[in-house]
Amino acid sequence: MELKTKIYLVNDKNEKFMGIGVVWLLEKVHENGSLRSAASSLGISYSKAYTMISILEKALGKSVLVRRKGGASRTGATLTTFGVVLLDKYKVFHASVKEVTKAPYEEFSQEFNTILSAFDKNGEKL
Repeated sequence: MELKTKIYLVNDKNEKFMGIGVVWLLEKVHENGSLRSAASSLGISYSKAYTMISILEKALGKSVLVRRKGGASRTGATLTTFGVVLLDKYKVFHASVKEVTKAPYEEFSQEFNTILSAFDKNGEKL
């Protein structure tokens, strides 16, 4: 058994705008210099990736990507300075939240294993 956590930032309407999927997308754009290439490498459509970035930018009121027309020059997209800072800070935040959950999970896991061994497969106390 292991713990999986999902952390999202939501707006005042409780709509998600930032989570690990957006982080992965921003990382891939930063690596590849292209939103289309980033989407492809993550196995998502370009329109899905574009929508994810649009939702993020709308929620924050700031651009995270500098977009250049693909066309013949294929210059793609890069992260804005704000986008780089956001990505770095969110990754640190995400890691710290996951770290904070380790100790309570370990305590729960030990108690849970004790409970599991105290009952038979029919859910009755041994």
